[in-house]
Amino acid sequence: MLTDLSIKNVAIIDSLRVSFSPGLTVLTGETGAGKSIIIDAVNLLLGGRASSDLIRTGEEEASVEALFQVDARPEVVAALAGAGIDCDGELVVKRTVARSGRNRVFLNGSLATTALLAEVSRQLVNIYGQHEAQNLTRPEQHLLLLDSYAGLVEIRSRFAALHTAFRETLAEIDRLAAGERETAQRLDLLAFQVEEIGAAKLVPGEEEELEQERNILAHGEKLLARSQAAYELLYDGEVTVLGSLRQIQAAIAEGTAIDSSLAPLQDAVGSAFAQLEDTALSLRDYVSRIEADPARLQAVDDRLDLLRRLKKKYGATIAEVLAWQGAAGRELDQLRNLDRSRDELEEKRAAMVQEMAALGGELSARRAEAAKAFATAVTRELGELAMANAHLEVLLEPLPEPRENGLERGEFLFSANPGEAPKPLARIASGGELSRLMLAIKQVHPESDVPTLVFDEVDTGIGGATSALVGRKLRNVAARQQVLCITHLPQVAACADHHCRVAKGVVDGRTTTTVTPLDLEERVAEIARMLGGVTVTDTTRQHARELLAEERRGVCSAKPR
Repeated sequence: MLTDLSIKNVAIIDSLRVSFSPGLTVLTGETGAGKSIIIDAVNLLLGGRASSDLIRTGEEEASVEALFQVDARPEVVAALAGAGIDCDGELVVKRTVARSGRNRVFLNGSLATTALLAEVSRQLVNIYGQHEAQNLTRPEQHLLLLDSYAGLVEIRSRFAALHTAFRETLAEIDRLAAGERETAQRLDLLAFQVEEIGAAKLVPGEEEELEQERNILAHGEKLLARSQAAYELLYDGEVTVLGSLRQIQAAIAEGTAIDSSLAPLQDAVGSAFAQLEDTALSLRDYVSRIEADPARLQAVDDRLDLLRRLKKKYGATIAEVLAWQGAAGRELDQLRNLDRSRDELEEKRAAMVQEMAALGGELSARRAEAAKAFATAVTRELGELAMANAHLEVLLEPLPEPRENGLERGEFLFSANPGEAPKPLARIASGGELSRLMLAIKQVHPESDVPTLVFDEVDTGIGGATSALVGRKLRNVAARQQVLCITHLPQVAACADHHCRVAKGVVDGRTTTTVTPLDLEERVAEIARMLGGVTVTDTTRQHARELLAEERRGVCSAKPR
């Protein structure tokens, strides 16, 4: 419930603060006093468009702030908690608008987004104005209203989600069909690539081994000559290193017989002799293995050339070429399974068609049943609003193919006069008829999930005895929800639980708007003004007292059905 509203620097409002209570509160005042500005300010709290035009002349920023009691709104508390905002049963909503175009939103002091503001505040307040009555002329709104009345919002949402999935499946089938030619070309390319890489029988590390082998084969004669020369110098020549070491070893042995301190030198020469002898034998074996093999050299060159060509096409290394082969193979398997995928999608589509038929059929049946009850109830309410001959029908017309809202379109047909066939609202309903029709609908379907309703001059075009009936309807709604109503009708104002006067005046050369709660005598004066216009007489004052007395006796406060 809305308990307090503060407005600062909005249009002709300098600074305004007003408190609200449960029940029906009316706001009255002369044309131009600023009543509609209050509605604009509340609309800002609902996430409405913020324009710098709203800012009071000479000011740089406007602000609107409201206090709501939300202890009975767990869904609001949950939404706030999801955004990291604490709430102990009270919610302070504030929105500022700057001339720079920058505007900010605060929820319980925490900076928030406009989207979160709209999500939260629209669960707390609904505004119904003349534009809302005009919305009744839009057929696309009629089915949504009927579904809301019948409690079909959840099944409607399920059907919409199913229809979206169905459209996505159809699009996927179309993409498969459109891509068959490209798919065939891709299949040929991938098959060639996988086969080409597979035929090479690549081995990780192979290239390094081949490069080393090629180096040896390309320099075989040089390796043979150098190895043979080294062997002969060590072991098999006319004068050899090992032969010289033998002579050195013998000489040191003779010296060791005389001086034992030469023994380590004798051992060192012996060790060197043994190592060089092993080296000579290894060189001999190496020389025996070296032979010219032009055929093998050509084979190695051919293999290396193949590896280079594959790397040029598929990757910088053999590992990358093998990775390419693996990826291409997997894509090839997927493309070869397209027929199976297409069959699966067709099966999915057929199943969705059946599911939509079943769910849509249930939705259609419940709509047809609800349409009769809704039309009957609204027609009865219209009769109580001095439209005894009015008649409402709900037309449900099957569609050629399902849409996200179901299997049919819906439209309200209306007749205000006997003998006239119901026709679309936009073609025949007057402004006053639309206003009363909207009030009748709100009486039948009050949207009790929203705790505060604001009616902005929806009684325009209504007068006479019907005015008191409108007041009673609003009072009935206020028995379930908090209702704020801007009205020009004294009969409606007399039915209120609370009455505020909106007035404008000049302070320090500037026009400003005030909102004043009225006591009983002040209410008499204000209702008398509404009855008598510029001139208020004792007769109009007495009439005002009689209207209020009737309200206190309960004439305007019929119990809600």
